[in-house]
Amino acid sequence: MKASRSAKGVLRSLVSVLLISPAATWAADLDGARLSVWWSVPFAGILLSIALMPLLVPAFWHHHYGKVAVAWGLAFLLPFAAIHGAPLAGAQLAHALVGEYIPFVILLAALFAVSGGIHIRGNLRGSPRLNTAILAIGAVLASLMGTTGASMLLIRPLIRANDNRRHKVHVVVFFIFIVSNVGGALTPLGDPPLFLGFLKGVDFTWTLLNILPETLFMTGILLVLFYLLDAWYFRNEDLLPFDPTPDTRGIAFEGAVNFLLLGGVVFFVLLSGVWKSPVRFDVFGTEVGLPGLVRDVALIAITLLSLRITVPKVHEANHFGWGPMVEVAKLFAGIFVTIVPVIAMLKAGVDGPFGAVVAAVTRPDGQPDPAMYFWATGILSSFLDNAPTYLVFFNTAGGDPQALMTTYATTLAAISAGAVFMGANTYIGNAPNLMVKAIAESRGVRMPSFFGFMLWSGGILVPLFVLATFIFFR
Repeated sequence: MKASRSAKGVLRSLVSVLLISPAATWAADLDGARLSVWWSVPFAGILLSIALMPLLVPAFWHHHYGKVAVAWGLAFLLPFAAIHGAPLAGAQLAHALVGEYIPFVILLAALFAVSGGIHIRGNLRGSPRLNTAILAIGAVLASLMGTTGASMLLIRPLIRANDNRRHKVHVVVFFIFIVSNVGGALTPLGDPPLFLGFLKGVDFTWTLLNILPETLFMTGILLVLFYLLDAWYFRNEDLLPFDPTPDTRGIAFEGAVNFLLLGGVVFFVLLSGVWKSPVRFDVFGTEVGLPGLVRDVALIAITLLSLRITVPKVHEANHFGWGPMVEVAKLFAGIFVTIVPVIAMLKAGVDGPFGAVVAAVTRPDGQPDPAMYFWATGILSSFLDNAPTYLVFFNTAGGDPQALMTTYATTLAAISAGAVFMGANTYIGNAPNLMVKAIAESRGVRMPSFFGFMLWSGGILVPLFVLATFIFFR
């Protein structure tokens, strides 16, 4: 308890010092070309903490992962403020929180609450055919309601359908591959990087028309592999003697009004990208537009309305609780803060510490190399926030949406596919991954560790990415 109060006190003191600085000095930009690669250590530290501490010190991690995230955030902010000044540190903190983290958490919370208010009543047998059908449906829904919305809607009934089976870890792993990531590649609503591209001028239907073959290739093969693996487990395992939720003849929806609220979430997210307004608000150097503000207020209202109108028995049936959302919010707070210098160094291009990465995506004749764009965007999206990573390589490829949609369409497809597909390589590659993991563990599924999950993705996804490179991005 004392450690908790101490950490919070340090954080309050830091914020207070930063807020004392005159607002006019907060708009200073962070020049990544002037930073040392050592500034990426706190980000690497939080990644290693997420990967190793649940294995090495599980009890400590379970009770103090939030403090660990705060500690790594301070490990960046305090030295940065001492060396570069409180105004610049404050500007980076404000941008990370106001410009990125808070809208991110608001959207996740809205999708989490609304989908948690929809209960699919009844239970079907978790057979290979049913499980494959649910994953296929989830892949379609991911591009219509976002990977987070589709994941939160379907993960609970999928786990319930298989709760009498001994081997079900593979079901959740493939769910993360297909529903939480690959399925969201066809529209800007599916995944945040594609939405950023939409805001930059990429046509709403461009991804559907240009990445459909790649998405069908990945989704189709993953569904076939899953069916074969699930059928093998199903034939060779003994079911549990007691089924916690016995099979029923049919299914029905409870809390169906939340589907309307889900439509409201999609509407306001899309509106914020289409609506152009000259009204801007300056929040400690971070510009907040009216459309984004309206979106966030509306999403908060939808979240509260869903919690208000959803009857308690629906939440009880879904085992709804805020634990998974709290875990994601705390961990990503640390990630969003510590990632600031990493993104700045990438944005510096060939002049920055990571110049070799940026230079590697260009051929000797000066033309972009789609295969390298696919892997560079994808590998970084596996460990960084895939939205800013997409934006970095979008700009590296020229940043002209008309040219990228036509002359360099293969390059834009490679950037888009890499950002979305390879988010499935790790638990932190995309926010729904951690949320699905947390929900599955809360229902008794023993999910793989951070590196254990990477063994799954390395053995299944990486060979498919290699094939996709030769087929689509040469």
